[in-house]
Amino acid sequence: MIGKLKGIVDAMEEEALILDVNGVGYLVFASPRTLRALPVVGEPVQLLIETHVREDAIRLYGFLTASERDWFRLLQSVQGVGAKVALGILGALSAEALSAAIARQDKAMMARAPGVGPKLAARLVLELKDKAPAVAGLVHAEAGLERAPKLAKSAEDAVLALVGLGYAQSQAAAAVARISTQLGPSAEAAALIRAGLKELAQ
Repeated sequence: MIGKLKGIVDAMEEEALILDVNGVGYLVFASPRTLRALPVVGEPVQLLIETHVREDAIRLYGFLTASERDWFRLLQSVQGVGAKVALGILGALSAEALSAAIARQDKAMMARAPGVGPKLAARLVLELKDKAPAVAGLVHAEAGLERAPKLAKSAEDAVLALVGLGYAQSQAAAAVARISTQLGPSAEAAALIRAGLKELAQ
């Protein structure tokens, strides 16, 4: 199985690129977002690869980040989502936007992706609500703060407390994010927990 390819961008197509690796041209499918971010033809690039083997074909899917590759895998765990739809979703929504849509159960945002109708959007946000990597990026994204590698201690404590009370991690993270916007980044954990409980009870 191929896990990574490093080579020269040889050609660009609508849904894929040809990557020249030591004279061998690999056809690599990618999301519109990844294709837009690639260097121009003739420039080097390194792609993480997800290999799909079927009876009639071997397909390579390329990603610039591990996060995008992980989302590609996770999205396909939902019934009705194949590789093409997963790439369409990744082209329409960033990893942060996906986490936010799932945490908020925002079916309308999910339905912006090509190939995703109302029923599939509802299934995606429902089935992925406890699987999505929501907490670390979501609080900072929704609070309008610069993304940091770790949450503020008070926000971390508030999310953990709400999870301990039986709420899903994605629900708790979304609630704390919204409350943090209102109370500010210096809010104490106790205040975040009280306000979070009030919001989640609505």
